[in-house]
Amino acid sequence: MPIDLRSDTVTRPTPAMLEAMFRAQVGDDVFGEDPTVNQLEAMAARLFGMEAALYCPSGTMSNQIAIKCHTQPGDEVIAERNAHVYIYEGGGIAFNSGSSVRALEGDRGRITAEQVSLAINPDDVHRPRTSLVTLENTCNRGGGSCYDFDEMKKIRQVCSDNHLKLHLDGARLFNALVATGKPAREYGVLFDSISVCLNKGLGCPIGSILIGPAAFIRQARRVRKVLGGGMRQAGFMAASGLYALEHHIDRLAEDHAHARQIAAALEKKDFVHSVMPVETNIIIFETGDTVDCAKGLSQELRQKGIFCIAIGGNQIRMVTHLDVTPEMVGEVIAVIEQL
Repeated sequence: MPIDLRSDTVTRPTPAMLEAMFRAQVGDDVFGEDPTVNQLEAMAARLFGMEAALYCPSGTMSNQIAIKCHTQPGDEVIAERNAHVYIYEGGGIAFNSGSSVRALEGDRGRITAEQVSLAINPDDVHRPRTSLVTLENTCNRGGGSCYDFDEMKKIRQVCSDNHLKLHLDGARLFNALVATGKPAREYGVLFDSISVCLNKGLGCPIGSILIGPAAFIRQARRVRKVLGGGMRQAGFMAASGLYALEHHIDRLAEDHAHARQIAAALEKKDFVHSVMPVETNIIIFETGDTVDCAKGLSQELRQKGIFCIAIGGNQIRMVTHLDVTPEMVGEVIAVIEQL
């Protein structure tokens, strides 16, 4: 059986999660009558100390809904140049919100308060109106890097001083919470909205939660409907989110440990030029300088039963997750040692 390290989206529900889904009480969520969805939304909002939440089919949708609610056509959004909302959501900021992006060069996906301050456009009719800053934590293309919380507080202050909204793409936020030990409620104080994926490290088959003030979530519910995200008996899927929030958060530390073990094996190989610091469950390493080097290595690994992704000419990404066992990690390391 292949060991799939392409992403933490490839996980399958555990037997206990499936049992929770099977037993879920359901209703029509578009009418607000699905008790399991309502329970999940209330739990997520309470966890972050925010007023309300909205269950969405995907993290892309929850991010795009938030950006749509926070901006007007012609506005500009500040983001890091490798941010998921900018490069991996199909041009959704332009398509859905009619806004442009000021893409900043960050440190492994992380931007600073000073960068944000310098990127804000003056009140000039020739310039788009800067209205929103988006951060990503953890940063996918930064090798699962975590923001320094004090830096995020400084960015919050810049946003408040300049009347900007601040959105967090927290697709893997629980990985950051486990890695840093920061309480979720402290994030709820900083951000105007937070998107959290359930279908990555938490192991759900589908779903993302958008969290924020009650008035914002009422607007978000309307945008979700427009985007086709209104679901009916969604409680069967929402039950997986409830189970994950209750049982799958603390275990993320295992994924982080597995990632560090694999990274340590890679660092010993001559064909590996560098490995990004591993803070959570993502390993990104650089191979040779030739354009097809990473692609060739990923194909070789695939032939040996290890699936990973070449994300650039000389970069490969591996992601540990719920379905990766200690025995699998041992197999991966053994293959790496033989390369």
